[in-house]
Amino acid sequence: MEPLTLSTERLSLRPFTPADEDEVYAAAQDPDIQRWTMVPSPYTREDARGFVGEIVPNGWREDTGYSFAVRLGGDGPLVAAVGVHVRGPGAYEIGYWTVKEHRGRGYMTEAVLAVARWAFTEVGAARLEWRAEVGNAGSRAVAEKAGFRMEGALRAALEKNGTVRDCWIGALLPSDLGLPSALPYLPAVSGGI
Repeated sequence: MEPLTLSTERLSLRPFTPADEDEVYAAAQDPDIQRWTMVPSPYTREDARGFVGEIVPNGWREDTGYSFAVRLGGDGPLVAAVGVHVRGPGAYEIGYWTVKEHRGRGYMTEAVLAVARWAFTEVGAARLEWRAEVGNAGSRAVAEKAGFRMEGALRAALEKNGTVRDCWIGALLPSDLGLPSALPYLPAVSGGI
């Protein structure tokens, strides 16, 4: 897929580029980002360089992942990152982090909703999953504000640094945002076998 820019009332979301390396590196030094997300820990300059220079462009080119730098306005500071990754046919997973100085202002929810609408209308996602380690209350609050329905906890379903951990899982469907689905959806009916 060709990289593109999304806009909201306050934000500009565009694919990361090598020019974002310094801001990504600085943001990922936050112990909370290293603790609660899948970024390497410790997070090195080489990690930032590889992310903006290889991982992001390869994801777009190969249609395996779409990562966005979330900026205040067009040329404002980096406030967050949000990415959508392919999980299977019609199924995608969203992940995100917010720069420490910009938390609590609703930027992440605004960005997640913009990316979700795009994934449903342009990418053809039938389901968007959110996962976070049990205890990551900030990420869960964003997911719930964006309309994700919590589906439970998965035991030993998230691997980080050689350890598996329990994670919460939630999902957003196009209908949750008033959008048509790329595929017909037949919900379960109680009373089956």
